[in-house]
Amino acid sequence: MKYFVTVGGRERAVEVDGERVVVDGRPVAATLHAIPGTPVRHLVIDGRSLALPVEAEGRGRWALTVHGERHAVEVVDERSRHIRSLTGAKERAAGGSVLKAPMPGLVVRLQVGVGDRVAAGTAVAVLEAMKMENQLKAPAAGVVSEIRVEAGQAVEKGQLLVVFGQPAAEPAAEPPPT
Repeated sequence: MKYFVTVGGRERAVEVDGERVVVDGRPVAATLHAIPGTPVRHLVIDGRSLALPVEAEGRGRWALTVHGERHAVEVVDERSRHIRSLTGAKERAAGGSVLKAPMPGLVVRLQVGVGDRVAAGTAVAVLEAMKMENQLKAPAAGVVSEIRVEAGQAVEKGQLLVVFGQPAAEPAAEPPPT
């Protein structure tokens, strides 16, 4: 299985096939084991041993502490990365972002309306494909500016579903009277 691991803005390709591990095309000797009853993982890479406290921060996101420093880590498998590319998770339209259908299917329901503010990861729509419901999420914070589909509509892979604009700046609070 191939994964893409991002730490400190730097992405590395990691392939794991049984006990064989390849990082950015270079074979490495690596093992990772959970220490029962703790949030700590024991990682050995090319003979170097590390005890890593690990905190889950959401789907595919982790906080690791290495030598007292906390690092945000994102791990995405090849399939999820491909789906993100199709849904526009990394794609930014001028002034906003878009959500595209990751596969052909049927729009079961829309969970937002035009003008709604959404945070990154907010459920936007449900798409049924191959008898499974797939929840599609906002790729970034924004305001729903267009909805190009409706519930019950069949869509093709890559079809534009929702367009998001940049969220309007919050009005500055007035200073209290003196």
